[in-house]
Amino acid sequence: MQAATPLTRDVVLVGGGHAHALVLRRWGMAPLPGVRLTLVNPGPTAPYTGMLPGHVAGHYARDALDVDLVRLARHAGARWVDAAVTAIDPGARRLDLAGRAPVAYDVASLDIGITSDMPDLPGFADHGVPAKPLDTYAARWAAFLEVTRAGEALPRVVVIGGGVAGVELALAMAHALRGLARAHVTVLERGPTIWGPTGGARRTLARAAEALGVTFRTGATVARVTAMGIELADGETLPAGFVTGAAGARAHDWPAASGLPCHDGFLRVGPTLQVEGHPTLFAAGDCAHLTHAPRPKAGVFAVRAAPVLHDNLRAAIAGGRMRTFRPQRRFLKLVSLGGRSALATRGGPSLAHPWLWRWKDRIDRRFMEKLTDLPPMRVAPPPPPAAPEPDPVFLRPMCAGCGSKVAPCALSQALAGLAPGTRADVLSRPGDDAAVLAAGDGRRQVVTVDHLRAFTDDWGLMARIATIHALGDVWAMGAAPQAALATLVLPRMTEPLQRRTLSEMLAAITDVLTDAGAELVGGHSMMGAELSVGLSLTGLTDGAAIGHDGARPGDALILTKPVGTGTVLAAEMAGRARGRDVAATLDVMARPQGTAAAILAEARAMTDVTGFGLAGHLAAIARASGVGARLDLGALPLHPGAETLAAAGIRSTAHAANRAHAPVDAPDTPRAALLHDPQTAGGLLAAVDPARADALVAALRAAGHPAAQVGVATADPGLVAR
Repeated sequence: MQAATPLTRDVVLVGGGHAHALVLRRWGMAPLPGVRLTLVNPGPTAPYTGMLPGHVAGHYARDALDVDLVRLARHAGARWVDAAVTAIDPGARRLDLAGRAPVAYDVASLDIGITSDMPDLPGFADHGVPAKPLDTYAARWAAFLEVTRAGEALPRVVVIGGGVAGVELALAMAHALRGLARAHVTVLERGPTIWGPTGGARRTLARAAEALGVTFRTGATVARVTAMGIELADGETLPAGFVTGAAGARAHDWPAASGLPCHDGFLRVGPTLQVEGHPTLFAAGDCAHLTHAPRPKAGVFAVRAAPVLHDNLRAAIAGGRMRTFRPQRRFLKLVSLGGRSALATRGGPSLAHPWLWRWKDRIDRRFMEKLTDLPPMRVAPPPPPAAPEPDPVFLRPMCAGCGSKVAPCALSQALAGLAPGTRADVLSRPGDDAAVLAAGDGRRQVVTVDHLRAFTDDWGLMARIATIHALGDVWAMGAAPQAALATLVLPRMTEPLQRRTLSEMLAAITDVLTDAGAELVGGHSMMGAELSVGLSLTGLTDGAAIGHDGARPGDALILTKPVGTGTVLAAEMAGRARGRDVAATLDVMARPQGTAAAILAEARAMTDVTGFGLAGHLAAIARASGVGARLDLGALPLHPGAETLAAAGIRSTAHAANRAHAPVDAPDTPRAALLHDPQTAGGLLAAVDPARADALVAALRAAGHPAAQVGVATADPGLVAR
């Protein structure tokens, strides 16, 4: 997160296609100082197209296809922004994103792929599945297979389009459906022939199709797609449980709608991969049309373009000579034939054999290994210790978010030394979630402050989560958020980048506050060694605030969010977390808790679970209320991947101090270890009337909160977990 060199320029990669994935890998080997690299992609992974037919046929697990963009971005020192671009303004050098503030750039590149959607075919949007984007197609196919094998769907498939993509998918789907009664795959092609560059290739495909029960129909015009299948223009109907479209990929709409030069919707680029008339904008992969050397849409060209794109992006920023991309005229096609056999063709004679599939498999696996077996994270060695036995926590990088909080024992001892206050209108003491002040007429005002080191380089998302995290203290006390002051510390950067960064962050902060009924009324900004976000907040309540001291023996303990953020974020920082797990964790962290607080307004005691972990914050309620607690480890909701990472020994740097401060009588298991995991923007922990627990959990879940009853308060002191 820390920038050794002041940031001066923004390079933004839009889309996680093959070319950009390889650019990220190369960039990580030799970053360009002063450049803030950003990857904008809707989702944490990008599927590798070459292995899709093998996955559809059942030869590869779903995860085998995924390029982990989160890990690649970490390797490259890039920030990953989980969003879809909706428009681009090349004059202002601005990208509009769905659901969040725009992102500005100095140099940008597009590698957004293509789509096989058929917007002009009636019924396709409701009942058809485009073959691209691949992520959506793979998920829908897996769901269809599941219900088909359970006998709940008709095992008949229709593929619209008889090109190489449609033929390869048809054979793969037929292979996956083999053995099912009434299973059949039909390929519909409007033209006179099915794909096959030579007569020999067509005969090979015909034999493979016959063996798998695939029918090729040419001269077939589809009139509409229905819930029951296909209606042809001549009135014939074809029943189908799954209809997919592969009849020629088309470009995404937004580049042309943004006024960029296009050929049939594809971005026109020259030999240097720069978009015509826009020297600061590049494009590669299937979304680009090579004006100097038109080629068909094939992943091989994106892979070959990656080194040229990487070098030209650097040249556009730092100066230097641009390279020319010269794609080959012919390339080898290896087409899967459903089973573990493949057909090889290079525009002339063709050959089919099982060893060709094994060759293709090695090529595909080597490509994925290049993007998954990344060099280890470069961590500066710690300075020589001043003592002979340094605390081992200082031998690894410090966690961010709430994982960087001061140890709870140190904090409690420091607070114990404070002199008692004397003001009558201050109704709380240090150590509560927030200060409670008398506001007249029986009203109370709560005041709180929170500050976080950045744990993600998506600084807009960081600002959103930090705001939700800070609001947790207000919500936990049953108050309505009122006003906020923000303190933003930016790494050293130029004034244009300061404006861009502040705009992203303030937009996120005000969005959260507005939804919560509060206003941003001011704040302070400065530059420092690294990004951090702080907020001071006030809230109002008409009566007494909910505190820590109201729990009774027998009360049900309800938690509104999973635990494990510290472990997942620590693993991500070390390059050991799956991107999907990181994305899922960040998504939950970015969900406000205002509706949860309203549902839990009847709680007898409540707190938000943050840096001291579930055990630490439960211990605070137990001490203040004079009770103990018994936790049900099996009921504990966890973030995806957290338990697996904990089993691998991943711990936040705050874990040991949290465990010492709030010991729990629990088995030595990964799940129990997560009781001490520091949470950022964690859930609310409430002690409620046991007779109301089921109804409250049901209401929380109906409102979208993954809540659970995790235990009960007890008359016996201490914390127990089983």
